[in-house]
Amino acid sequence: MKQQANLTGVPETMLWTLHNRASEAIREDGCIRDPHCLDIYNALEYDYERHFGKADGSHGVRSMLFDEYLRAFLDKHPDGVIVNLGEGLETQRYRIDAPQALWFSIDLPEAIDIRERFIKPDTQHIHIRKSALDISWFSDIPADRPVFITAQGLFMYFSEAQMATFIHALTRHFPGARLMFDYLNTFLSKRSISDKGWMKTPHYRTPPMPWGINRRDLTPTLSRWIGQDIKVHNVTFLYPRGFRRWFVPWAEKYLGALINKAPGVCYIDFPEQSL
Repeated sequence: MKQQANLTGVPETMLWTLHNRASEAIREDGCIRDPHCLDIYNALEYDYERHFGKADGSHGVRSMLFDEYLRAFLDKHPDGVIVNLGEGLETQRYRIDAPQALWFSIDLPEAIDIRERFIKPDTQHIHIRKSALDISWFSDIPADRPVFITAQGLFMYFSEAQMATFIHALTRHFPGARLMFDYLNTFLSKRSISDKGWMKTPHYRTPPMPWGINRRDLTPTLSRWIGQDIKVHNVTFLYPRGFRRWFVPWAEKYLGALINKAPGVCYIDFPEQSL
């Protein structure tokens, strides 16, 4: 018997990303191998296509990119700490072999509730039922190990003021840590908070996404929030097949104005010491 999801608002978006990841995981030529994702996808009673439309695989590509950078981090720091903010039903822990690492999933109580139907915490994989913005979770993270913080599909739901305060706090508490996240462009952000909102399909209106930013503004904006100059590194969105496989790298090289206004993925390395 399938289970009801019973999610609304921002937590419901975890089903949107699950929908797109599953479309890659089920393909023989998919960019991720993830049977746990498919098990969860098939266990939930939810009309994914009615709400979100035909899956496009974009979130599978996003997961592939985060996996790639996390594996590189763990090659250097096998006992590192991974902090996944707003993780939802992401099944990254099953795709990455990291027996010495310590994982933390920080998410809202209703999100952790549905996560724990399928993904159980243990001594190596710890769930914390808090908003990422409730920085009391900082004290749960070991201070003597390298830290990699991820945020997939999360920061766009914060306001700019919340983002500024949060990034500043992360930098102060986790010197030398890496933060990897995806961001929404200003066009879609404005559309989502307009009176009409962003209707993904006739049956699904996305939650408001107040924080949008264009690529060229990332480095100066985050430098201002952090209080010193830092470098934001772009991660090219590499699709595994089709038109976008060659178009995105080509556009990265030749169409700077277009890419500047596209959503993206990036990472920053926090300063070892704050000024």
